[in-house]
Amino acid sequence: MDYLEQLNSPQREGVENLEGPTMIIAGAGSGKTRVLTYRIAHLIRSKNVDPFSILALTFTNKAAKEMRARIESVAGTDARNLWMGTFHSIFARILRSEADKLGYPSNFTIYDTDDSKSLIRNIVKEKGLDDKVYKHNLVYNRISGAKNNLISWQNYLNNPLYISEDEQALKPKMGIIYKEYVERCFRSGAMDFDDLLFNTNVLFRDHLDVLNKYQQRFKYVMIDEFQDTNISQYLITKRLASVHQNICVVGDDAQSIYAFRGANIQNILNFEKDYPDLRVIKLEQNYRSTQNIVNAANSVILKNSAQLQKNIWTDNDNGELVNLIKSTSDNEEGRLVASSIFEDRNNKKLENRDFAILYRTNSQSRSMEEALRKMNIPYRIFGGLSFYQRKEIKDLLSYLRFVINPNDEQSFRRIINLPKRGIGASSVDKIIVAGFENDMGIFEVLENIRKFISGRTANAVENFVTLIKTFKIKLERADAYETAAFIAKQSGLLRDLYDDKTIEGLNRYENVQELLNAIKEFVDTPEQEDKSLEAFIADVALLTDANKENPADTDYVNMMTIHSAKGLEFKHVYVVGMEEDLFPSQMMLNSRADLEEERRLFYVALTRAMEKVTLSYALTRYRFGRLKSCEPSRFIEEIAPEFVKVDRKFNNSEPMGKLNSGQGNSFYARNLVAQRKAENKVPPGKKLHTPSPDFAPSDTRKLDTGMRVEHPKFGFGDVKKMDVEGANRKATIEFENFGEKTLLLTFAKLRIME
Repeated sequence: MDYLEQLNSPQREGVENLEGPTMIIAGAGSGKTRVLTYRIAHLIRSKNVDPFSILALTFTNKAAKEMRARIESVAGTDARNLWMGTFHSIFARILRSEADKLGYPSNFTIYDTDDSKSLIRNIVKEKGLDDKVYKHNLVYNRISGAKNNLISWQNYLNNPLYISEDEQALKPKMGIIYKEYVERCFRSGAMDFDDLLFNTNVLFRDHLDVLNKYQQRFKYVMIDEFQDTNISQYLITKRLASVHQNICVVGDDAQSIYAFRGANIQNILNFEKDYPDLRVIKLEQNYRSTQNIVNAANSVILKNSAQLQKNIWTDNDNGELVNLIKSTSDNEEGRLVASSIFEDRNNKKLENRDFAILYRTNSQSRSMEEALRKMNIPYRIFGGLSFYQRKEIKDLLSYLRFVINPNDEQSFRRIINLPKRGIGASSVDKIIVAGFENDMGIFEVLENIRKFISGRTANAVENFVTLIKTFKIKLERADAYETAAFIAKQSGLLRDLYDDKTIEGLNRYENVQELLNAIKEFVDTPEQEDKSLEAFIADVALLTDANKENPADTDYVNMMTIHSAKGLEFKHVYVVGMEEDLFPSQMMLNSRADLEEERRLFYVALTRAMEKVTLSYALTRYRFGRLKSCEPSRFIEEIAPEFVKVDRKFNNSEPMGKLNSGQGNSFYARNLVAQRKAENKVPPGKKLHTPSPDFAPSDTRKLDTGMRVEHPKFGFGDVKKMDVEGANRKATIEFENFGEKTLLLTFAKLRIME
């Protein structure tokens, strides 16, 4: 097996040990994708396992596509029969096959986040609630959190704890909104993303025959990025693997950064409790980063108490020390980072795509963008508005969805007056209410509109019904592309966009053409057996934020949040805004668990870099319209000092104190601030010392107890005690006029008297 020769010893162990429960702990840059893909290929090639009996779950379609291509290159085209995809796509596939068991149509619509929030806004408005209290984002997150923890609306309304929490938060109607939201989705024949997990759990819980069918089908279950799974995902996979017990999870607890999405790090930390005979394999060699980057990241993550023990190492070169830039303001930070990129790009003959600027929040991009523009450095922000979230794209997709499922309330609201037909919002509300009161689907109400509405509006609705029926005939006879192109043209959407000759209008028209191109590509793909519009819409509905273009495809400096950067790598990485209350975020300081997640996020940022990491922080920053003084992040201090250097070239603001060359130019920023405060605090009646004319700091590595020293402010004194254990080397000195002081030798400017 040629592919086995490409693996190191632990990687090969992960590929060849196929039976029983296995956990592969894969450190950053350790080649875990190769192990997972070769493991699946090995099942097919060496064990002759039917690909139909292998279930492989990922978190992005992009990852699944890349893995499938790799597996095919080793195991051949049989690999196309794998059940491989995201949790949501695989479970949606199962739910479509078993939808009738739960009372849903097999062509149920999948609501994205915008659809869900729009429905919540409608419910809040219809119930006469204050939308400033019941903000759609807050309500959506509350409902999503409940579903991810498998709390139904019935459980929610019958749990005194949830009711009490809502009352204390002055939102006592939260449970009622949850109930209404679920019922409206069900009536529309729609599931949101959380329902795909929630309803799969319900399906397997209430229909043991269905569960048994899939337990027998999937003899091998594999999960990528296991540290990102939530309770719902874990329970589904545990049930599926309970018969054959051939479950393999791959992940890294040190990269668990999605708690805000419901990810539960305890799934990977406590995996062994559910499988006492678990085989644990550790991939600890980092192939991506230099030794200094690996060591710096290791020194940070060691501060976390909740973790699986591992020793990440690399055979790569030492490389540069972690670089630190200090600036007076966020605008200067942008200028210094842009200047550093410009210089490194030219001096090291690099491309723009070799650089990434990472930040904790999207709002930090402004100063970086302005600075890059001024220096004519091309950049691109990733994680912005997705192609499929643009208005003109959602408009056409809503038409396509409604033709497939004419009870979809959110699609109906979006297209009923698009292009304008003279059907106002009040008429739309009457149609929705008529459906509720008469237990009728939306399209049934539309077909009998004269019972509820008369006049011009009724005429317009009847014309709309005729149009949709025409589209449904096309849907039954043509493939996805022919149907979509027909709907785009006959609906009037394309004509309206074409008639708008503004730059924005032309862009929107081109975007719709690009969507049609995507549908044509879908139809023309040989591996795509089902070429119907239903299949395309089901596919598009499951696209995630991570299905964006590869940052390396175009020559731009890459800008993104650290969360968006997970799974990517760049030669040079800049982590900006390294300040307390920004990173770590002020909202993540309430518990040890939250702070440890922030530290893992910093670890992820560091380990994106292959050759160089630069950290930057500002002393002042505008936040929420106010200029705020900032302190360096505690995470800077947590990097072992031997792996950090001050970038003196770009620290042209307030001097940071002369650093001794023999100490590797390393420092702890927060300790420096603290020492400065101590040095500037002069007791009453005392006068600061004037340094001797020949004063020059000595190499403090030579300092020892009993030596006589001179300090530029405190004057002459004797070393009473030395503390050289750990990263913070300290000396306790008795000064003649200022008494006893303990100084950090990394920063202290001391002249050793001969």
